[in-house]
Amino acid sequence: MSEPSRANTRAITSAPTPVVSVKPVVLSAPGRGEDLQVRVSAPATGCDLPVIVFSHGYGWSMDGYAPLADFWAARGFVVLQPTHLDSRTLGLPADDPRTPLIWRFRVEDLKRVLDQLDLLEASVPGLSGRLDRRRIAVAGHSWGAQTASMLLGARVLDSEGVPGEDMSDPRVTAGVLLALTGRGGDDLSPFAAEHFPFMNPSFDDMTTPALVVAGDQDKSALSVRGPDWFTDPYFLSPGAKSLLTLFGAEHSLGGIPGHSVAETSDESPERVALIQQLTWAFLRSAFHPEDPSWLAARSELEEDPHPLGQLQSK
Repeated sequence: MSEPSRANTRAITSAPTPVVSVKPVVLSAPGRGEDLQVRVSAPATGCDLPVIVFSHGYGWSMDGYAPLADFWAARGFVVLQPTHLDSRTLGLPADDPRTPLIWRFRVEDLKRVLDQLDLLEASVPGLSGRLDRRRIAVAGHSWGAQTASMLLGARVLDSEGVPGEDMSDPRVTAGVLLALTGRGGDDLSPFAAEHFPFMNPSFDDMTTPALVVAGDQDKSALSVRGPDWFTDPYFLSPGAKSLLTLFGAEHSLGGIPGHSVAETSDESPERVALIQQLTWAFLRSAFHPEDPSWLAARSELEEDPHPLGQLQSK
């Protein structure tokens, strides 16, 4: 098969369809203390639609990350966005007894979304019967990427370095991990080690195919290392992985949480557009190996005389 041209890449990704979005769809969540609210976004047309379950970063909610959710939904994916307990919209007190375990509640939120696909599908008029339940991906940014990684096979090491519970999910066959933090232990800052003991991952069993996205200027107060900390999930995990390193990008990767939001310190519509295209193309080809989108997008980036980032795969 010959490599697709740049023109083909643009043609593949330039035909958005109208999106239908419903929120909140409320899922019963015994033991959580709050029912789980989910936003469902789907293209108005099409069938055999693959699914992306997206986990937001700290403090955000189902209403964030429109640059990604809207783009994916307009191009053939059903996007499910739960609101986790750390969301500012819920106002959970810092001394709430659930706070130390929010990282686990987050993982359970994603699994609950998968468990309740029937209800979520029925919540959108005209969506019934159009989901492809064989093709499910998880994605997330920052803390959300840590949450998503657990369904891909990452595990949390205890103080003795022993891997904790395997919380992977066989229903998930691909992932997109945006600004996912790296190794714990001595690589953590004293503050992170004290307050976030769950930030001690093992990627040894994270075998599910995934695209890892890191910014080469993402300098985190949570680690004593530099931006290369965010490349650990790629280098320390087995299996088919790709790494997109974005030049000049900080933790918001150009603004994926939203346009002109306060947390975006490196606003770049061009960088966001590249992430939109590459994440979409990666998932298209992960679900349909014969699909040329990923090869085309990679070729376009490699041939760009002034690239915004660099891709590598293993």
